[in-house]
Amino acid sequence: MARHPVSKPAANRPGAGRLVVVSNRVALPKEARAGGLAAAMQNALSETGGLWFGWSGRIATAEARELREERDGNIDYALLDLTRAEYDAYYLGFANRTLWPLLHFQPNLIDYHRAQHAVYMEVNRLFARRLAPLLRPDDRVWVHDYHLIPLAAELRRLGVDAPIGFFLHVPLPPAQLLNTLPGHESLFSGFGAYDLVGLQTRDDLRALHDYLREECGARIERDGRVHMRDGRDFYSATFPISIDTERVAKQAAIAARSAASERLRASLENRELAIGIDRLDYSKGLPRRFEAFGRFLSEHPHWKSRVSFLQIAPPSREDVPEYRELRTRLERLAGGINGRYAEPDWVPIRYVNRSFNQSTLAGFCRMAKLALVTPLRDGMNLVAKEYVAAQSAQEPGVLVLSHFAGSASELEGALRINPYDIDELVAAIERGLTMPLPERRERWRSMFEYLQRHDITAWRRDFLAALDRSRASPPNASAARLRDGADTQRDAAPRDALS
Repeated sequence: MARHPVSKPAANRPGAGRLVVVSNRVALPKEARAGGLAAAMQNALSETGGLWFGWSGRIATAEARELREERDGNIDYALLDLTRAEYDAYYLGFANRTLWPLLHFQPNLIDYHRAQHAVYMEVNRLFARRLAPLLRPDDRVWVHDYHLIPLAAELRRLGVDAPIGFFLHVPLPPAQLLNTLPGHESLFSGFGAYDLVGLQTRDDLRALHDYLREECGARIERDGRVHMRDGRDFYSATFPISIDTERVAKQAAIAARSAASERLRASLENRELAIGIDRLDYSKGLPRRFEAFGRFLSEHPHWKSRVSFLQIAPPSREDVPEYRELRTRLERLAGGINGRYAEPDWVPIRYVNRSFNQSTLAGFCRMAKLALVTPLRDGMNLVAKEYVAAQSAQEPGVLVLSHFAGSASELEGALRINPYDIDELVAAIERGLTMPLPERRERWRSMFEYLQRHDITAWRRDFLAALDRSRASPPNASAARLRDGADTQRDAAPRDALS
């Protein structure tokens, strides 16, 4: 990758129309971690030229902090280091031990500290200070996810008047849960600094409207326009994120003949394969999934040695105690089930704690007769969509999908279950493994055709078109009001935490 300074503001370049993407982490080209969202953002950025800004993934001292600047084609990358204290409090602390469990309907797991809340706000101010000088007058800014909710308010205070959109990738719980967060009013009222707020599902949108109406005194119009009590306004709508459907389908057809797939196929020895692919997270419902598979073998003993369950669960956030505890629990569950039901030549659960590239996973999905996607709560869950896209039209598998995944509202051909009901999950496993081929084809076809029409390209273009339209109506008052200090966003953490 060529390395040179990111382009600086250029008022003499009218019509440049760059897209500026801001996210906690930046996916550089050819990174192994880059997934479907990264590809979508890179495609969007390349259409008009653009900038991707976010954390570099590096820890540095405040004195040695750098803004690393790189370019690949017509896309600039600006990557900012964090200090160890910022990483611990902003990322591991408030973002992932307070907001993440709150937004995933797990209030019992919230670990709130005022000092961490204050650092979360300070990192957002830092991002705004370092991003603002890089912006051009005709840029559009697209901010992603819960790490950066206050960013637009901070940019407005610095005089940025560009259209700014926000997309929340995770679920949004009801107002009764959101208001359990100390300082919630000033944090979530910061949505008013955006021109457009996008969410995954109608339930998420309803939760946002209810919260803003009940807690912020907002008025909501039928077209999704939100009028805040202080005069600010923005638009809100659902934009269910998707996948590159055709790319996944082609990738899976090729990967099914790869060396990795052939080794897996040989190891199965003509047994059926059930698969689960999840980041190791307590929101994914993995312990209940393991328990359900063990109970399935107990209640349907004729399936012993006829089906293997492959669970791929790469570790994440290993510095967070809840994630270490989850990994230990799953290891014990898998060991117990395997010890109880295994044969000398067969292991019921193959539990793998490492990541694989997208191509390999697509090949594994194509081989699997059953996919178990059973989160307790998920914003969308793209694994469900990727599994459908990876299937063979002649011999498609069956998707078992939690009602509480955002994708359940779109994938009507799935066997939708309540992940808290292990008996229902056991029944779905049995039904999926015995479903007649004509029914499997009919269910798969309806889902695949939907995903062809509603792919990742349609998602990003719909969002950006809506962002453009948001400025066609009367101007948003956010920028002027925030520059004048009318907003209370800076006080999102209690005052004594900022002293």
